[in-house]
Amino acid sequence: MLKQNKKKQKSNRHRWLLVGFLCLFGVCIVAQVRPAEPRLNSVDSTMKVDKDTSKVTQTADQQKQKKKTKVYLLHSDEAQADKLNHPDMQILIGNVRFRHDSMYMDCDSALLFEKTNSFEAFGNVKMRQGDTLFIDGDYLYYDGQTQIAQLRENVKMVNRNTTLLTDSLNYDRLYDLGYYFEGGTLMDEENVLTSDWGEYSPTTKQSVFNHDVKLVNPKFVLTSDTLRYNTFSKVANILGPSNIVSDNNHIYSERGFYNTLSEQAELLDRSILTNQGKKLVGDSLFYDRKAGYGEAFDNVRMTDSINKNILTGDYCFYNELTDSAFATKRAIVIDYSQGDSLFLHGDTLQVVSYNLNTDSLYRLMKAYHKVRMYRVDVQGVCDSLVYNSKDSCLTMYRDPILWNEGQQLLGEEIKIYMNDSTIDWVHIINQTLTVEMKDSIHYNQVAGKEMKAYFIDGDMRHIEVIGNVQTAFYPEEKDSTMTGFNTSEGSLLHLFLKERKMEKGKFDGKSNGTMYPMDQIPPDKLRLPTFAWFDYIRPLSKEDIFNWRSKRAGESLKPTTDRRPKTDKRNLINM
Repeated sequence: MLKQNKKKQKSNRHRWLLVGFLCLFGVCIVAQVRPAEPRLNSVDSTMKVDKDTSKVTQTADQQKQKKKTKVYLLHSDEAQADKLNHPDMQILIGNVRFRHDSMYMDCDSALLFEKTNSFEAFGNVKMRQGDTLFIDGDYLYYDGQTQIAQLRENVKMVNRNTTLLTDSLNYDRLYDLGYYFEGGTLMDEENVLTSDWGEYSPTTKQSVFNHDVKLVNPKFVLTSDTLRYNTFSKVANILGPSNIVSDNNHIYSERGFYNTLSEQAELLDRSILTNQGKKLVGDSLFYDRKAGYGEAFDNVRMTDSINKNILTGDYCFYNELTDSAFATKRAIVIDYSQGDSLFLHGDTLQVVSYNLNTDSLYRLMKAYHKVRMYRVDVQGVCDSLVYNSKDSCLTMYRDPILWNEGQQLLGEEIKIYMNDSTIDWVHIINQTLTVEMKDSIHYNQVAGKEMKAYFIDGDMRHIEVIGNVQTAFYPEEKDSTMTGFNTSEGSLLHLFLKERKMEKGKFDGKSNGTMYPMDQIPPDKLRLPTFAWFDYIRPLSKEDIFNWRSKRAGESLKPTTDRRPKTDKRNLINM
């Protein structure tokens, strides 16, 4: 019996110590009014995001006009009051429960201020509203007039499948808005978001994050300075400089939307998509991570730092799964692998990769139609061309023409073989013609069935002309004085050039020719039957490649052979 009395006295002593501590703490609280922390000043007010949010704002404003409701004390194991010194304060201990409208609040102990319709809660604080909103913490100051709850330490807000963790949370019941300002984490089924400042509305599911924002998804990580995120739609609205990094690519954007469910992004303001050494930039971008493709619109620029080329245009499509791309609308390929850049334009430019992830990987670069290219030392035109990285061969189709300084090469088809991005040799097939302009009247000319031109360090040094060879050229002295006019015919001709001028020529096998003095050249011998000088369609600059100029009527070559692939009628129909 004695032991029980001692135990009871000891328990009462501890209880009065706790009451005394709460009284002292309450006096301090009453002595200095507790100001509410400032609300998060985000870039865009989350309460005015859309029509639904506007409705919430209007409803809250209407509620403010209503008569203030009272905070009710529903239960407490013990209650103490000092009517003399603190007539407005009650000390509540043990299983304390309050109700304000539809919100129920529980704690271990509390200080209730009836005049101000507010209270402070300590230990195991729990706020419950229906079966959708639950907020826990170690401390709560609740103002029944403003309906703002200030929770501190180990705060956890749960709204269905969304959880918010922080140590400092203010929750505004009128606007149904929680905001933190000392760091917080918001989680849902798909993503985990952290930031220094943040807001979350259980009604609209809209949240805003500021300063050191990080969104972690199993497939990517998004870092930003300012981000808006909807926990229902799972759409992240980028409002400031942001980076989205995954195993395959990197996205930089300052404004746009990213749907974390469909993994589709709409990005504005010159956003950048980087993948395997390729950088895609445009006024606006669309990216589908699941399908593995991106689209860029207006002022598009795609840079390949590995192969040293740039693709530009007003529209570009890139598939990262097949490593293929195409561009249209003022599309240009700029090759800067050599000293001078080569600018190539066509109505459509396309790159297709084959045998991905194997040692036999190769690519086809296609340009069609109205192809024009310009470099300081080389220019060209044709209807379409294909570059095959397997044999480093660039093939020009349909009335192709090449110019190298004062020389012109043409035929039905031209194949240019590269070696380390420089021209190794050129193969011209059918109706070949090379012309060197001496002046506006005199031209060196060579025609044949087939022609092969060999280059050294980018300069043409040796030409082989094969089959039905015809020549018309002017031999020169060392001072470039023309000594006469020579016409000849044969089956195989070797031409040797020096400093981009014909130095000498030699026929293999039988040949015949005639040498005319300069003042006795027959007018009908000045030009070969196939002679043509197409300087008027030659690209004059990198800007001129957009200005297509066709050959004059009757000057286009008529193909001598059918180069279409052979196929039966059934396959043709299927194609």
